[in-house]
Amino acid sequence: MPARIWLVGGTTESVQLASALDGAGLPGVVTALADSAQDLYPPSLSLRICTGALTDHTWQTFCQDQEIGVILDASHPYATEISKLAIQASTRLQIPYLRFERSSGVDNTAAQNPWVVEVDTVSQLVNGLSLKGQRVLLTIGSKWLPQFKECQSTSTLFARILPRARAFQVADEAGFSCDRIIALRPPISFDLEKALWQQWQISVVVTKASGQPGGEDIKRRVAQALGVTLIIIKRPLLTYPQQTSDMETAVQFCQAALHQKPV
Repeated sequence: MPARIWLVGGTTESVQLASALDGAGLPGVVTALADSAQDLYPPSLSLRICTGALTDHTWQTFCQDQEIGVILDASHPYATEISKLAIQASTRLQIPYLRFERSSGVDNTAAQNPWVVEVDTVSQLVNGLSLKGQRVLLTIGSKWLPQFKECQSTSTLFARILPRARAFQVADEAGFSCDRIIALRPPISFDLEKALWQQWQISVVVTKASGQPGGEDIKRRVAQALGVTLIIIKRPLLTYPQQTSDMETAVQFCQAALHQKPV
């Protein structure tokens, strides 16, 4: 059996990469955490889709069973644990690794605008005073909502989450009542984003530095239009062995690593 590409997926970019790899006739297996991620990938793909969490105890067996010959990491910028595992696998098994990092697609000059505030971590935000007394919309997914539970007594918090049962459960346990939760799957248009903020009379929005694919550019524009403070949680710092944001480069890297075509 020929060596395969391990495409660390679960993102829009990974879907595009999977199609590009499949079109180039490259064998591979895509991993994603949630079972629902399977719906992201066209059923016509010849690449195998595997869901569930890989751990320190299972990654080596996975790589051996799947005969992984190259790792293409297109996981979410904030999914650092799986990236660390993939880098660990690359180092220990001497497997070529490439990080595919989505470009921000956001005008860097906009970062200096007075309505935009950047913080390094969620802890820095919840332990500060910037949310106190504010009507806050959290557009950070459900994973970090429990960290805001103590803020419920000092701020009026709203959460936008993905339409998944687990996300609703996490939001409920973090103290969000039904009238302060909205479930929407991106992308979200400028007009809809603006209307939601106005409907809830939002004064502060918290988001991730997700770039244009995650709607960061639209949130910046709405914040400017409404005079709302936009707090952006910076991407985690992680040193990748190699990195690109160019899809053709990623495909060529995999071809070269599998000895099918020189770069």
